[in-house]
Formats: sequence, structure tokens, C-alpha cells
Amino acid sequence: MSLKPQVDSAKLGIEVGGGTAREFSTISVSDILTQNHEGMRYSLMSREAIADSVEIVMRAQQYDALVGVGACDKTIPGMLMAMVRLNVPSLFLHGGTMLLGFVDGEPTNPLAVLEGIGKVQAGLTSAAEVEHMARAVQSTVGSCPGQFSSGTGGAYAETLGLAPLGTTTIPAAYTERQAVARRAGEQLMENLRRGGPLPREVVTRRSLENAAAVVAATGGTTNAALHLPAIAHEAGIDFRMTDLAEVFRRTPHIAALTPGGPYVPHHLHQVGESPWYSKRCWTAATSTVTHWRSTGEHSPPRSRMLPNPTVR
Repeated sequence: MSLKPQVDSAKLGIEVGGGTAREFSTISVSDILTQNHEGMRYSLMSREAIADSVEIVMRAQQYDALVGVGACDKTIPGMLMAMVRLNVPSLFLHGGTMLLGFVDGEPTNPLAVLEGIGKVQAGLTSAAEVEHMARAVQSTVGSCPGQFSSGTGGAYAETLGLAPLGTTTIPAAYTERQAVARRAGEQLMENLRRGGPLPREVVTRRSLENAAAVVAATGGTTNAALHLPAIAHEAGIDFRMTDLAEVFRRTPHIAALTPGGPYVPHHLHQVGESPWYSKRCWTAATSTVTHWRSTGEHSPPRSRMLPNPTVR
């Protein structure tokens, strides 16, 4: 629902940049709807179907470049895998998270609904109370607000250099996302004209370690241990769970985002977006000091120019 306006804006940016935009879609599986039944077995394999379907359309129709827009758990790594596999100028745009809903006057994360199901089974609350909560928490369009699979995927997409820095944390309901999408379309055409950067130029062992550091620093989902090695494999890089574990070991947890804390990506947007935690990672020397940006610059990220953030 929130993706279509962003796709249209990206297409406009491509046209303004001198290109001809062509839109196509792929499948998407919601991990919220796959819980507690055999459907969960199909979630991870949907990642491969997404990557394969994007590759098929791009190869078959010989498209020159790609803007991928998505927000669900396996859509993000699937899109990134396809971009690296294709190795044409590419940009990923996270569709944005929902704003927190309010239950009885208090901001409440959808995670509370999942926990509520367990409370019903344990006899600690009623099904009616959980139903009341479920109807209130999803107040806007967007993916689940927190460092779940979607939020974490957006964070590592930015850190790898495949997504514009600071765009994942903008809520889906904000019209700012459409401006971001248009700029991404224009940037893609600029990258195409100059021949890069290409995905395999930005996805390196260094950028993978940076991405792993951001996952650890923000308390991101351990699903990254499945997805980052898969993205690395598409680039021909041997990056395993043991490599991830080493980065996780040396990286401090600095951002208390849901489910490991009370904050959500929207709060990061309010204090300076993803450059906030990037700055902390670089300050703590848990990640390298240079990386490719989606704009093609190879220089210290702008997060290093920000004032030292305050952790509360």
C-alpha cells in the first residue's frame, strides 16, 4: 500500500534523469502471517524465488539498471542478492516502517501482540484484550517498527552501500519517502551514465563486516546471519557465520531498538537517522573508516562529520 507511491516517484526520477522506467513485481511472504503453522517453512525459500524472479526479468528484457523497493523480511535480502548477482547499477529503497499505534493512551509496538498470544496461552490475559490491542497497534502503513528482519535489512543495505544512507528509518507514512524515491531514480541514472558504482564494487569483505557491526550495534535480528553470507556468496566472497560471530563479539550494543529495547527506527530518524549509529560504530573502531556510498563516492561516510551522539 505504501510502496506504490514510492515506486511511482522512483520512476519519475528515472524519467527526469533521462531514462525509461519499466515497472515489474515479485512475490512477497509476510512472516507475521506464517507464524505457528507449516507456512514458516516457506519463508526463507521465498528469498531465493525473489532473487531468481528479479534476475529473470532483468536478464530476459536486458534492462540496464535497477531500483528495488521492498520492506518485508525476505524481500530485502532477495532484492540485494539479485542486485549483486546482476551487477548492474542498482539502488535499494526500504519501503519504511509504520508509526507506533496507541493502546489505552500508551504507544505500543506490534511485538506486544505476539507476546500477548503467549500470555493468552499461559492464562495471563484474555483473547479479547489481545484482539483489542491488535486492532490498535497498526495505525499506519509500513513494516513492523523495530530492528526485526525488515528494519535490520534496511540497515545493512545502507551500510553495504546498496541503499541511500539514512532512508530506512523514514516512516512509510511520511511523504518524505516519495522525495527520497525520486532522488534515488535520478541518482540511478547518474550512476548508469558513469558506469557505477556496481554492486560487486560496493559489496566487499569490508562492507560486509561493517554491515555485521551495524546489526550488532543496533540489536538487529540474527536472521542477518542467514542473509549477509548469502549476499556475499553472490559477490563471490567467502563470508561465513564464524566471520559474523567475530564481528558481533567485538561490537558493542549501542542502540536499544525493539525487540531489545524501547525504541523504534522512527526515533533514530528523529536524532539523525542511520548515520547516528554509523558514527558510534566508527568511533568505537568496530567498523572500517571508508566505504562506497550509493552515490559513488569512496570516502568516509558523512556520519563521521556529525557531532558525537548522546546515548540515553
